[in-house]
Amino acid sequence: MHTRTFLLMAALVALFAAVGYLIGGSGGMMIALAVAGAMNLMAYWNSDKLVLSMYRAQPVERAQSPEFYDMVAGLAQRAQIPMPKLYVIQEAQPNAFATGRNPDNAAVAVTEGIMRVLTKDELAGVVAHELAHIKNRDTLMMTITATLAGAIGMLGNLMMFTGLGGSRDENGNSNPLGLIGGLAMMILAPLAATMVQMAISRTREYEADRVGAEICGNPRSLASALEKIEAYAQGTLNVTAEHNPATAHMFISNPLSGRGADNLFSTHPATRNRVARLMEMMRDGFTRTAVPSGYSRPVSKSNGPWG
Repeated sequence: MHTRTFLLMAALVALFAAVGYLIGGSGGMMIALAVAGAMNLMAYWNSDKLVLSMYRAQPVERAQSPEFYDMVAGLAQRAQIPMPKLYVIQEAQPNAFATGRNPDNAAVAVTEGIMRVLTKDELAGVVAHELAHIKNRDTLMMTITATLAGAIGMLGNLMMFTGLGGSRDENGNSNPLGLIGGLAMMILAPLAATMVQMAISRTREYEADRVGAEICGNPRSLASALEKIEAYAQGTLNVTAEHNPATAHMFISNPLSGRGADNLFSTHPATRNRVARLMEMMRDGFTRTAVPSGYSRPVSKSNGPWG
């Protein structure tokens, strides 16, 4: 497990413990630690399934879309990782993400929107970027942090609706820290997703861009895809992502931009900076290679297997 992943999980566990202490003293802290430990274990084994279920992702087999499937298989071979499971999300906003605890248990999910608007080369660049996350083992951190952030948010909501902030200490006396903790969590819960998003280093996106460009063989195609995704996303709301902002960092492009939200706490580097780095790779003499065979045209609702 990456050191960064361990530190992030430790921070989330500490937050659980602090909230537990504010709610119920030392006993509450021990309960919170136990819950955090269980959540960490569950997230390690099941967070990818939870995220895919959250977005109602549907599995794609080769029989449904052989060209797309073969293209991904070719890119995975180039990346020297096992073929990931493929999913499609019935979402108009063009976007994609990867998930899974390791390359042997990974999945790539793409939206219907991205299948409609990108060209063959551009889609290959996006898929290669997601395969780079899998190859670099970024997906474990992404899925675990999304799951635990959601759990923290639910704890805050629980406190708000049940009045747990007014708990008593072990001597039966009124515990003022309980009320303070409840109020704090009512404020912190909506910010939990932002905290997690900020914890994901932007350098991971830059690195996935670099490795993805090498996998697909064409930095320009990934740069073009990023520009097109951002342009379409500005006017297309991803409702599920808006309701679950802790998952925003998993996508290739910020899915929350459909509302034109303030990007002060953006989970992704600016697209123009990512494009500039990719184009610099071209200027440095990057040798373009062909996209693996398959996927001759974008798939839309009218001609794809999900129409």
